[in-house]
Amino acid sequence: MRAEIIAVGTELLLGQIVNTNAQYLSRGLAELGIDVYYQTVVGDNKERLIQAIDIARERADLLVFTGGLGPTLDDLTRDALAEYLGRGIELHEPSMAKIVSMFSARGGSFVESNRKQALLVEGATPLRNDTGLAVGNALNVDGTCYLLLPGPPREMKPMFDNDASAWLKEQLGPAKTLHSAMLKFAGIGESGLEDLLIDLIREQQDPTIAPYAKEGEVAIRVSTKAADAEEAARKLAGTLTEIRGRTSSYLFAEEDVPIEATIVRTLTEQQRTLTLAESCTGGMVSELITTIPGSAVVFLGGIVTYSNGMKMKQLGVPAELLEGPGAPGAISAETAVAMAEGMRASADSDFALSITGNAGPAAAEDKPVGLVYIGLAERGRETRVEQLQLSGDREGIRLRAAKRSLYLLWQSLTGRC
Repeated sequence: MRAEIIAVGTELLLGQIVNTNAQYLSRGLAELGIDVYYQTVVGDNKERLIQAIDIARERADLLVFTGGLGPTLDDLTRDALAEYLGRGIELHEPSMAKIVSMFSARGGSFVESNRKQALLVEGATPLRNDTGLAVGNALNVDGTCYLLLPGPPREMKPMFDNDASAWLKEQLGPAKTLHSAMLKFAGIGESGLEDLLIDLIREQQDPTIAPYAKEGEVAIRVSTKAADAEEAARKLAGTLTEIRGRTSSYLFAEEDVPIEATIVRTLTEQQRTLTLAESCTGGMVSELITTIPGSAVVFLGGIVTYSNGMKMKQLGVPAELLEGPGAPGAISAETAVAMAEGMRASADSDFALSITGNAGPAAAEDKPVGLVYIGLAERGRETRVEQLQLSGDREGIRLRAAKRSLYLLWQSLTGRC
């Protein structure tokens, strides 16, 4: 089944609200094995909405509407679809009783315009609204399915998850559903990862391979349609094995979790501890780590040392590294090493990460924006240091540096360095 999502509301076109409903519906429809090929946004105008319906009808078997079911004059979705289909409008008595009861319970007088929220396109199946008043509509007309869902996410999501999904499953019958495996990578960019897998991506049929990138991490979703999980596992196995074999240096998880979650889990399993000494990232690595439940067991703490004085006082970085003729300076490999070793020694942790660099916007110590050094001190091993030359704005540089430091730690924890 091919689907198109039609979000209705002028406020969406004006950028006053973000269309999070489309993201939620696309994911939910994919889990049902329904392919979303198009997403459309149309304002509160009946003629343009009818045009959008006519276009979508030519290219989709399922039209999913969000918004335009409320009580005001600009709530036109139900009327537009009824006019397009040549059908009437009928009152859903249970929904009407719910609306009247609500007004009575609040001690207010019934507002006649609210009757609109209890209306159905003639012949539609009502979809209950557990968190609001507007009844949803579901109907199949000549093989094309239509779903009318409310716009507020707190109403739309439970309606879709419950009555709407159940209705769609009835329409689909014993159709196969989408099953996916998620692989997460760090230490490599989207283009680099694609290069490792280019032949698999070019030749893909079933399963399909889809990469997704964000700052400091890349994900690949490998998907197939199958009747059940057992069949899906068989179909996915060969592709997953091939990807694992080519990407073991970067593959940190086979679930949709960030690298910091893998770090916390691995440290916990190994009963080892971590401390942090940050300069240009300003505590960002500490924040990433502490968002993970259970991090308190393995993360002893961290220090943000921006000034040279703090580096010397809190971490014991020698003054001759930071200041004076011929000194490497705060932005240097030597200082990154000293910061990591000073942090690990003072806290007696198993690992200590340090980050020092220039996140911009201007050069510092005659060193370019984006120059970053990461130190990794580990109990019983020589301290590692890595130099990066990152691009982008200040926040992008800070985040990529933070994620890269976690990748270096993951390498050590898993013996990949």
